[in-house]
Amino acid sequence: MRMMKGVPALLLLALLAGCGWLYEVGAGSSEFDMSEAELEVPEFTYTNQYESSYGSDDLEGDYWIANFAFTNCPTVCLTMQPNMQRLQATMAEEGGDLKFVTFTVDPERDDPEQLRKYGENLGADLNGWNFMTGYDFETITNFASEAFSVPVQHVEGSEDITHSTRLFLVNPDHEIIRSYDGLELDQEEMVEDILEAVE
Repeated sequence: MRMMKGVPALLLLALLAGCGWLYEVGAGSSEFDMSEAELEVPEFTYTNQYESSYGSDDLEGDYWIANFAFTNCPTVCLTMQPNMQRLQATMAEEGGDLKFVTFTVDPERDDPEQLRKYGENLGADLNGWNFMTGYDFETITNFASEAFSVPVQHVEGSEDITHSTRLFLVNPDHEIIRSYDGLELDQEEMVEDILEAVE
């Protein structure tokens, strides 16, 4: 089968597109279950928006939603993070007992103060949503790969950083059991699945 002449150009365009382009490929919105992947979040302790240590011990026995973002993200985070805030508010209304954790992929610029202001601007309930920093770029790259099987990398020639736009549901045993499209505006199906998973 011959390769179309336009394919390399399209691939190059995708490679240059930056933040989050890769991770939606083949991600069906109705296929949430990740249990067969057997991914488990290892123990971690980082620094949250209040300059306090926060990590897996604080999440012991809880269901929690995790994602990756950064405050200077020029593209997908502008949709994903407000979606995360809406999900947090909906879970509170529906009685879904969940904690929320965002790992910055830009720890050099995203210090606790920056993350606290960012969370406040989002309208996040910061009592139940921790924004993680206090590590270097190599650490978060390895953590994302080993725990969530997603890459994080700088985009050459820009300040953009590619990262997953998925929202991951982690169970009390630190197993990643669900994955959702963080760019999906219609959260009804996602909410129903989360409530069923955590009941």
